[in-house]
Amino acid sequence: MRGLFITGTDTEVGKTRIAAAMLRRAAQAGMSTVAMKPVAAGCDHTPHGWRNADALALQSAATVTLDYATVNPVALPEPVAPHLAAREAGRVLSLEALVAAYRDLPQADLAVVEGAGGWRVPLGDGTTLATLAKALGLEVVLVVGLRLGCLNHAQLTAEAIRADGCSLAGWVANCAGRPPKRADAQVATLREVLPAPCLGVVPRLSDASADAVSAHLTLP
Repeated sequence: MRGLFITGTDTEVGKTRIAAAMLRRAAQAGMSTVAMKPVAAGCDHTPHGWRNADALALQSAATVTLDYATVNPVALPEPVAPHLAAREAGRVLSLEALVAAYRDLPQADLAVVEGAGGWRVPLGDGTTLATLAKALGLEVVLVVGLRLGCLNHAQLTAEAIRADGCSLAGWVANCAGRPPKRADAQVATLREVLPAPCLGVVPRLSDASADAVSAHLTLP
């Protein structure tokens, strides 16, 4: 099963938007898909337990129906860094348990795994989400939030992905908020400096559904 790990240059850059759209793009190509958000910090309490909006979006976008706990094995209430949210919840994040949860996913043509925050968000005990991506052997798709500072953040993240022994399959420029000045020039620069293909440039959309966003993407 091929797997993609979706990371971002920062938090709130549209990782879920792109991850869900990648799932829909694959489905449109006739592929079966599964989705996973290993750790979600920032959940709402429901009659069915803690639920995270991003994980629910991924669950809905995949073609293979999975129960919530399979999609999001660790759901933490507080919207802070995962290791801090876990500490406040009295839990310990286990790299081995997260790897096992991924290995237990049903087979599909494509698995899309979304991280939390940026590339090296801590999980605790010296491990990060980058450690998880490497342990799973997943190719990485980098979501670049088009904003002031994104050129620096994108290059540093790409360098870190390579330094951590992972493969950058491609990147997506995403305009989730108000378009920055000279956005086209930013994208042109990113094409020059990032060592991977551009998989899409997503403008600000009135319809931000996964299907609508998928029209602006290609699969790596």
